[in-house]
Amino acid sequence: MKPEVRPNRLDGVTIKTKTGYGTLYLTINELNGVPFEVFALIGKPGTSITAKTEAIGRLVSLALRSGVDVKEVIKQLKGIEGENSIYDGKNRILSIPDAIAQILERVYVTEKTTQEEEVIDA
Repeated sequence: MKPEVRPNRLDGVTIKTKTGYGTLYLTINELNGVPFEVFALIGKPGTSITAKTEAIGRLVSLALRSGVDVKEVIKQLKGIEGENSIYDGKNRILSIPDAIAQILERVYVTEKTTQEEEVIDA
């Protein structure tokens, strides 16, 4: 199956949240109210963490553009543990993939955000 071609314009939201690796900015763009792509940014350009975070975002985007349900993406990423987990007052953030899954789950499954997150209109 070939992924859908990205249109010239998409609407989205950027959510800022803390992780054990620094502040994660996750931009979620939608097509017809369904998540179509994500951009995941953390840290300074040129670092290993930044590269891995960008790679996760690209792969999540590829899955979404190929018709994979966001709940399946969440299922694959949620619970992945890293060496720098943190507690944000409500949830334990286990890793960057886990943080991405938790954000997607709040936006598309439970439809709520925490006070630790700052929503920035994209």
